[in-house]
Amino acid sequence: MKWQPTPISKEELLLSVVIPVYNEEATLEAIVERVQSVDLRKEIILVDDGSSDATPDILDKLEREEGITVLRHDKNRGKGAALKTGFAHARGNVVVIQDADMEYDPHDYPSLLKPIVEGRADVVFGSRFLVREYARVHLFSHYLGNRFLTFLSNVFTGLNLTDMETCYKVFRVEVVKGMDLKSRRFNVEPEMTAKVAKKRLRIYEVPVSYAGRDFHEGKKISWRDGFSAIWAIVKFRFVD
Repeated sequence: MKWQPTPISKEELLLSVVIPVYNEEATLEAIVERVQSVDLRKEIILVDDGSSDATPDILDKLEREEGITVLRHDKNRGKGAALKTGFAHARGNVVVIQDADMEYDPHDYPSLLKPIVEGRADVVFGSRFLVREYARVHLFSHYLGNRFLTFLSNVFTGLNLTDMETCYKVFRVEVVKGMDLKSRRFNVEPEMTAKVAKKRLRIYEVPVSYAGRDFHEGKKISWRDGFSAIWAIVKFRFVD
C-alpha cells in the first residue's frame, strides 16, 4: 500500500481524535477540555468501553457539545475493540489516538501532524523517549519493559522505532480504514505497528511530552499485558 505524498492544507485538515474510555471519571472532562483547546479543526470521538463508574454520566453531558461523538460498548471489550469502533466512525482525513488519563498532552498535536500535513508521512509515532518538553521519571523496570518490547517489535518488523508502545499514533485515515484490528487489549499497539510495517508505509517519529501515572494513580496496564504484547509481536509478524 503506497499513498501519494500529497500535503494537506490547514483548510482541508479535519483531525479525528479517537479516545477509548474505561472508568475515567477523574480525568475525562479535563482531557476533553484540553483537546478542545488545541487550535485545529477536529472532531472528538469518545468510545465508552463498558465503564462502571460515573463515566457514562459524564459522557451523557459531553455528548451534547458540538464536535463530540459518543459511542458505547455494552460491556468491557478492551482498548483494541474501542479503537476499532472509533476508527470506523472517523470522518476526518487524519486520525490520532488519545488516552483519557492525562498522560499525554494534546498540545503536541501540531508537531505530530506536521510530517503528515507536509506530505512526508503516512503514520507518525509520538515517542516518549525523544523528550520534547518534559517526561515524568518512573521506575527503571517500566523503562526497561517499554524498551524491550520496542526492541523486540523492531526485530520482527524491521523498523527502528524508539517507542512502539506509545499511545500517540497518528494516521492518514486511509490507513486505519483498511486496518482490521483483532487485538482486544493493550496488545493492539504491537498489532498496529506490525500492520503498518508490513504495508511499507512512510513512518515518522516525533518527540512528545509525557506525564505517566503509577498504578496507585489508576494506571491499568500490568505485567500480564507485557507477556500478551510479546505474543502479539510474534503473532502479527506472520498473521494479518
